[in-house]
This record gives sequence, structure tokens and C-alpha cells, in this order.
Amino acid sequence: MEDTPSAAEVLERLLQPVVVATNSTSTLVGSVDAAARSEDSRRRKAHERKAEEAEREGKARPETPPALRRKPGLQALPESELQRSVRLPYITLLHRLARGMSLTRRGAARGLAEHWGSLKYVQALRAGKGSYLWLSSEGRQIAKHYKTLQSEELGQAFALVLAEHILRSRFPGYGVSILHSDTVLRAGWALNASEKKKDEPGASVSYRYRPHFLAEVWKPSHPSVIVPIACKGNHSGAAVSHEQLASCAAYADGLHVGAWNQTPALLFSTELPLDGPVAVHALHAPGVGARLTVPSGGNTADVDLDELPRQENHFPGIEPPAQSDRTSPPLPGCQVKPEHFAWFQQTLGHTDAAGLTAFAGSGRATARLLTNRQGSEFFETFEHPAAGSVQDITRTLLGDVFAGTDYIFRLNGQHVEAFSGAQKDLFKHLARGTDRSSHKTQVSRWRTQTHSHRTSWPRTGWDSGWGGPVSIHQDGTVLAIRPVNVTKRS
Repeated sequence: MEDTPSAAEVLERLLQPVVVATNSTSTLVGSVDAAARSEDSRRRKAHERKAEEAEREGKARPETPPALRRKPGLQALPESELQRSVRLPYITLLHRLARGMSLTRRGAARGLAEHWGSLKYVQALRAGKGSYLWLSSEGRQIAKHYKTLQSEELGQAFALVLAEHILRSRFPGYGVSILHSDTVLRAGWALNASEKKKDEPGASVSYRYRPHFLAEVWKPSHPSVIVPIACKGNHSGAAVSHEQLASCAAYADGLHVGAWNQTPALLFSTELPLDGPVAVHALHAPGVGARLTVPSGGNTADVDLDELPRQENHFPGIEPPAQSDRTSPPLPGCQVKPEHFAWFQQTLGHTDAAGLTAFAGSGRATARLLTNRQGSEFFETFEHPAAGSVQDITRTLLGDVFAGTDYIFRLNGQHVEAFSGAQKDLFKHLARGTDRSSHKTQVSRWRTQTHSHRTSWPRTGWDSGWGGPVSIHQDGTVLAIRPVNVTKRS
């Protein structure tokens, strides 16, 4: 049984490099194809059982459902993009998970920012032989009671870290922003019937297969490239990961950007065994589309990211190619057509900025960057007291000044403070703007300045003035943790 470490020991470990094992081979592709065929066979047999039962009861035989659509052409990732193992400080994993959670609206209590949920994993993993990550005793205990939640969230953490690693290798010199897919898509579609208002035109998507995240690969004045990400996790083994990747192929195919089947995708399944090292199984679907080049002679540089967010109501459905000069009916899902690329580019920029301001604790700034369906009213209620004054909520960490919010929690019996925020000048562009007459949010200037810092960040290290580990992400956000003394009142 592992001894319970002190809070200081846990925080020191957050900066120690750990190794994440990866698997992306042609053998994996074959195993996932086989898992997809098995799943299709199970679906057909389940339908036949229902049909036979209906006939016995004298009811009409139900129609045969269409085959589950999956992303075609899955391939192993080249080793130039994903090595057999990836080395990183553990705090980087926590930081990436926290950023991914910031706009999810999964039910945090009033006044508690969503991304603090990542802190429950501060000691869920430990370095084992060869520095490979294993579940710690605490991680195994969490798995007993919250297996589904833990595998889902840690699966997301590993997927997002590796997706960013892959795309930075694939697109050198570009920024990579990873956004919660549903939050982005709600700007253009009601995803289910409960989100659609009676006076809104069109119909809801009502198709549950959608990518979990969208990676936007961007550079100022250049068209962005969109890469859907589908990811899952499990506590079982490789066979379940094969099934999960087959399922991820269906989720990734729920969004097409541009023409039919031209959108690339990244698929991940993280294996979190109770008695072995963590392994991430990954595949990708190549695609030459999903570059948001504005059609009809338009210029991407003319897309104004500083405009107010626009909620639109696009008709759901993905248009397959015509067959024998006959138009095929749309298939379920969402499709961003070229005439909507400028709007989508704006929506991605706004949502990315909103994720940063939510991470820094500014609910009002976040609300200004989102549409109603994306949650602007929800984030109006999340505002820490000093958010209106950048100077009152700053911390100097690893030589940079950050604005943000903090949170106190217990770690092995000791009070610990976590601080999350954004580099002060970047935050100022989004939280207040520099145009005092209109307080216009300056998303374009924020992105340009973030891109200019790309060689300075990311950074991790122990800040002796702060008294704990610090992670600065390439987007200018920071996650810092330290022990604190809390004086009890008599």
C-alpha cells in the first residue's frame, strides 16, 4: 500500500517528467476495423430481435435503421507526429484538462468555475517504472466509485495533450486552440429539441454523434484549419479501446467542414488499467478540406473577429455527393458550408476567447463572447468580485503577470490554493478592451499578441515567490498551485 504523501510532495511531483505510452500502428487500424464490423453485426441482430418480437405481437415490422456512419480511411499516425511515448510534466496534463472543461457547463455549483473539477486528479496518477504513468492508489479508489467519469475526463486530458502535440508538429508556426465542440456548434444549430425555441426557423440536429472537441489550427490573417477530435477512456483493456475507437469514428463523422468526407479527424482511446501503465491508442483520418478559405474572392484577413457573436440557425444535415445526377437526401449531422466559413471563423475565435476568460474567472467577459444558445446567460452568473479590475487580481508567476481567479481546496489534509488565469495584457483585451468609449472586445488583437508570444510559452517550473509549481500554456493561460496556511476563527 502506498504511503500518503504530504501536499508539498504531491506538488513537487507535478513538475516531474512523466511518460505517456502511445499506440498508433497498422495493426491497430485492423483491430478497429474488426471492432466496427462486430458492432455493426450486433446492431443488425438487435434489430432482427425487435422485428421478430413485433411480428409475434402482431405489430408492424420496424424499418431497418441505416448503418452507423463512421469516418472512413483511418490510418496510423506517422512517428514524426506521434512517437511511441510522449514525455511531459504532469501539471501540463491537469492544465490542458482544465482548459478543456472551462465552457462545458456540466453542472458546477453556482459560483464554482467548471475547470476546478480537474483538480480531483491532482494525485490520481503516479510515475511507475521508467516514469510511465500508472493509476495511483487514489486513482484506483476513484475508479471504484466514479469509473465512468474518471475514464471519460482523464481520457479527454490525454487526448487533448496529444492532439495539440500532433497538430503543432503537423502545422509548425501555427497556434492550436482546442474547443468544446458542442459549445461551438450551438452558435449555429440547436443540438436537440430542448434547445430549439418555437420562433426559430429550421429543426434541431437531434443526432448524438458529434466530435467531442474541435481543434482550430490558426495564424493571424490566415484561414484556420479545423480538425474534429473524438476521444474516450476505459479501465478495461486494449479490446475495449478498439471498440471505443470504432465508436469515435462515428462521433468524428458527425461534423463535416466543407465538402463531403474531406474533413480530417483525430481519434483517441485512453486505456487506464488498474494494474498497469496508461496507454493511449490513437488514429487519424486524413482530409484535404476543413480549411476555412472564404469563397468568392473573400479575404480571411477581412473576417472581423471583433464583431459581436452571431447566433444563426443552419438547417441540420450533411449533404452526400449526388448519385447519377440525382441529389441524395441529407444525412444526420452538421455541415459547415463554404458560404458560412467567415461566420464559423468568427465563432471559433469568440469561443476560444470565451474559454480563456472563463478560465480566468470573468463571467461577464465570457458572456459577451458567446451567443444565448452557447451559454451567455449562464456565464453572467459566474463572476469573481475583482473581475472588473484587472489590477486587483494579478499574480506574478515565472516572470509574467497574470490576471485570474483562485480556489482553496484540501489535499491530504492540508489547504492548497490553485490559481488560474491569463497573461494580464491578453486578458485585458478580452475582459475590457482598450476602446474606453465602447469597451469593445478585441479578439483580433488578443490573437495577434498571443501568436507573437508562441516562442516564449509553454513553460513550467517551480516559482519560489509563489511557493509552488506553475504551468504556462502556449495560449497565455496559467495554472499554479501552492500550499497555504488557513487560520481558523475562534
